[in-house]
Amino acid sequence: MKPSAKALHSALWLLAGVSGLAGTSAAQATAGTAPAYQRQDTTALRQTVEQFLRIQSAGLPGQVNLSVGQVDARSNLPACAAPEAFLPNGSRVWGRTTVGVRCTAPSPWTIYVAATVQVIGEYVIAAAPLAQGQAIGPNDVTRIKGDLTALPAGIVTDAGQAVGRTVALSLAAGTPLRSDALRSQAAVQQGQTVRVVSNGPGFRVSAEARALNNASEGQIAQARTPSGQVVSGIAKAGGIVEVTY
Repeated sequence: MKPSAKALHSALWLLAGVSGLAGTSAAQATAGTAPAYQRQDTTALRQTVEQFLRIQSAGLPGQVNLSVGQVDARSNLPACAAPEAFLPNGSRVWGRTTVGVRCTAPSPWTIYVAATVQVIGEYVIAAAPLAQGQAIGPNDVTRIKGDLTALPAGIVTDAGQAVGRTVALSLAAGTPLRSDALRSQAAVQQGQTVRVVSNGPGFRVSAEARALNNASEGQIAQARTPSGQVVSGIAKAGGIVEVTY
């Protein structure tokens, strides 16, 4: 028995409605599972840089103050599960510097963040004018506190590193002392009468000789004995040349 036209029309209308609902449900399911784009939190990046610098600066001689620059919010970086900080070639944890941050997954990227590492500590200055060649005494220097990163390289931070040495150039009072501007006093001077001490298994012999060169303590000194023999040894304080066999 054939269905009537009215029944056939109702069936087609019902089928179309079911198909429409199925399509809508599928579209909604697809929209619900699509991952939304997530941007990297720039505050978290700055915290990563600061933590990295705190670890790297732990052994610096003084109070460390850190300042991390802003990350450009327009960079629009994809979110990273584990951003890694590193020092680019030529950068160091001292003064104005740059720290790199990289991501390997899910989307690789690398950015660079400006930072400042300030180290407040004591350093040695001339307490009075020092003349070229002058030997430094305990009262010739004093210590003050300041930002070590703002000073030239090689600044002396311990008075013991300066006392007993001579200055290579004249220095005004208040001038910071640099290690490359200090010279060790000569333990042996050319033409000086020195004592050559020879040490060996079971013996120790000493004799007078004449120094052939200037030498600071620990340096190689040569001396000529009265017999004309030239010996080499280690210069020691008090005009001693130590020869070990």
